Amino acid sequence: MKNKKLYKYYLISLGEILIASILSLIIAYIIKKVLSYLYINTGSNFIFYFWEFVREIRRELGVEYFNIIIGTILFTVFYFMITSRKAKNLIAIIDETETMSNGDLDRIIEIESEGDMKKLAENINNISRQLKDITVAERNAQKTKNDLITNVSHDLRTPLTSIIGYLELIDNDKYKDEVELRYYVNIVYEKSKSLNLLINELFQLTKMQNNTINLDKTDINLVELLGQVVACFECQFNSADMQSRIKFSKDKLIINADAGKLVRAFENLLSNSIKYGKDGYYVDVITKIEKNMAVVQVINYGQSISSIDLPYIFDRFYRVEKSRNSSIGGSGLGLAITKNIIELHNGTIQAYSDDNRTIFEVKLPVK
Repeated sequence: MKNKKLYKYYLISLGEILIASILSLIIAYIIKKVLSYLYINTGSNFIFYFWEFVREIRRELGVEYFNIIIGTILFTVFYFMITSRKAKNLIAIIDETETMSNGDLDRIIEIESEGDMKKLAENINNISRQLKDITVAERNAQKTKNDLITNVSHDLRTPLTSIIGYLELIDNDKYKDEVELRYYVNIVYEKSKSLNLLINELFQLTKMQNNTINLDKTDINLVELLGQVVACFECQFNSADMQSRIKFSKDKLIINADAGKLVRAFENLLSNSIKYGKDGYYVDVITKIEKNMAVVQVINYGQSISSIDLPYIFDRFYRVEKSRNSSIGGSGLGLAITKNIIELHNGTIQAYSDDNRTIFEVKLPVK
C-alpha cells in the first residue's frame, strides 16, 4: 500500500514536470513565430530592436546555452503555475497545524483542491477531532474520579463519625441506663450496616465496570422472574402504603442471563420506586416484546425527575435531592449498579419522567 502511494506520488510529480516541459516548448515556439512575424511584417522599431537584442544575446551565449536558459525560465514559470495551488494548500495546512499544536483543537483545515492534499487535510481534521474527544473524555474521567473520591470520603466519613461518636459515649459510660445503652448500640449497628452496604456496592460496581465479574447465564423466563421479584416486595409495598400493579405480556420472554444479577437490578428499580414514588401510591411493572427485545417498564407516579437531573441519575453517587444528608436512605449506587448489570447482558436502560409519571425502561435481547 505504501509503495503504491509512493509510485502514485512519483507519477504525479513526473506528470507535472512533463506538462511544464511541453508547455515551455509550445510557448517558446509560439513566441519565436510571433516575434518573427512581427519583425517581418511590421515596421515597429521596438520589435526590431528587441529582435536584434535577442539575436545578440543568442550569439554571445551560443545557441545551446541560450535555448537552455530560455527553456529553464519558461519551465520554471509554468511548473510554479501548475504547482502553486498545491504549495498554497500545503502552506495553509502547515499554518493550521501550528495553530492546532498550540491547543486550538477547534480549528478546521479547509482547502479547495481535491486529491491527496484534500485527503491529508481531512485526515488531520479527523485526528484533531479524535484528540479533542480524547481530551474531553480524560477531563471528564478525571472529574469523575475526583467526584468519586469526594463522595466516597463523605459517605464513608458520615457513618464512621456517628459510629465513633456513639462508641466513645459507650466507652466513657456516658449513658443513663441499659435502655439508653441499647439505643446507642442499635444506632452503631444500623450505621455499620449502612457502611457495609456502601462498601459492598462500591466493590461490586468497580468489578462490573472493570469487566472482572463473571455471569452465570442460563435460559430464564423473564416474566416469571419479575413475578417472583414483585411478589417478594409486597411487604415493602404494604409498609410504604403503596400497591403494585403488573401487566405482563403473554409471551414467555426467554432470555439468556444471570438470574441473580437481574433480580438485583429489578430489586433496585422497585426499591427506587418505593423511595421516590410514595406520593403516587401505585407502582406498575409492564413487560412486552419489541423487535426481538424484551422490554420491562417500572413506573411510579411520585415526584417527577427534572430534565436537568435525568441524564445523570445512573451516575455513581448521584442523587436527585441535592442534600447528601437526605432522610431517604441508600448508597447512591443502586441505579449505577442496575445500569451496569443490564449492560453486561447486552441490554439498555433509560429513564423518562414528566409531571405524571417516571418510567425506567429496560431492554434485553430475547433468544
